[in-house]
Amino acid sequence: MNLSRRKALALSGAAVVTITLAPFKGVYAASKEITAAIKEFTQGVSISDGSIELTTPEIAENGNTVPVSVSAPGAKRIMLLADGNPRPAVATFNFSELSSSDGSTRIRLAKSQNIIAVAQMSDGSFTQVINSVKVTIGGCGG
Repeated sequence: MNLSRRKALALSGAAVVTITLAPFKGVYAASKEITAAIKEFTQGVSISDGSIELTTPEIAENGNTVPVSVSAPGAKRIMLLADGNPRPAVATFNFSELSSSDGSTRIRLAKSQNIIAVAQMSDGSFTQVINSVKVTIGGCGG
């Protein structure tokens, strides 16, 4: 094989682009999973912001047990997602008309990421809120 200077530069440029873009493959796949999960949960209905109170720590020293609580007065269901986890769907809370529309749990976070809460309200509308959590030690083996 005859390797000219021009071919060597082209190969090295392609290698730089590949190495630079490789980490984004997982992010794109996770965002596709989240989009699909939200679309399935909402049945394609548009989502507005607000009327959900999502409580998460700003900084979680250990990603193994991150406390999360969510409240949306008048909600029928609330879904929690973690956009940086290998499996983004965290929990779905279902409420009756007689129960309070709030829930809490502890979740594992692989790294610093966003926690997304989507609520289906009793009138059929959907709202969402997003909180960012900085994780210093990951909890999903990563």
